[in-house]
Amino acid sequence: MRILLVEDDELLADGIVTSLSLGGFKVDAVYTGEHALHALGCEEFDLCILDVGLPGISGFDVLQKLRASNNMIPVLMLTARDQVQDKVEGLDKGADDYLLKPFDVEELKARIRALGRRSHGERQPELSFANIRIIESAHQIFRDGEEIKLSPKEYTLIHELAIHKKKVLSKDKLTELIYGWSEEVDSNAIEVHIHHLRKKLGTGVIETVRGVGYKVS
Repeated sequence: MRILLVEDDELLADGIVTSLSLGGFKVDAVYTGEHALHALGCEEFDLCILDVGLPGISGFDVLQKLRASNNMIPVLMLTARDQVQDKVEGLDKGADDYLLKPFDVEELKARIRALGRRSHGERQPELSFANIRIIESAHQIFRDGEEIKLSPKEYTLIHELAIHKKKVLSKDKLTELIYGWSEEVDSNAIEVHIHHLRKKLGTGVIETVRGVGYKVS
């Protein structure tokens, strides 16, 4: 899952990026509402974590502009404010969830997973296809009931294919989903990950759609 974090406290933002990255999420951060709107207008993300108290354009204003432009990306708002009216305003402007600071990172991860499942029409905390089962909360993957150990990038790639089940994802799209802005990517990185996944999960699990990309069914 590719996430845009919008948080003006750079120290807090770095901590969130590190924690979520260790949890298998791909997170890019910006620090102003203006930069958030630019990033969301130019690139595709699966979810936006949006701080309310941003300099210049507030989180509420960013959210309102997103929804006015028919951008329906799931938005989880962060705020130090605990007034009910602030929560009501955010939800009324189109937020999907709300989390008060300070928060536990594990709760943030759980809310992200729940929003991800909801946006893809899933309700169960597991993903399955063919003979594969993924338990998202534990970052575990099983083949025919046997747990298979994957590298973080391998897990992220197969997880993205699973949540987009039956949809073909191009090499460029997969690169966007599993690598952040600051990471250098070899031209054949996706092919290498796919090769390793097929060795671990079975050759028939990931289908190549020639000239288009990859999918699972």
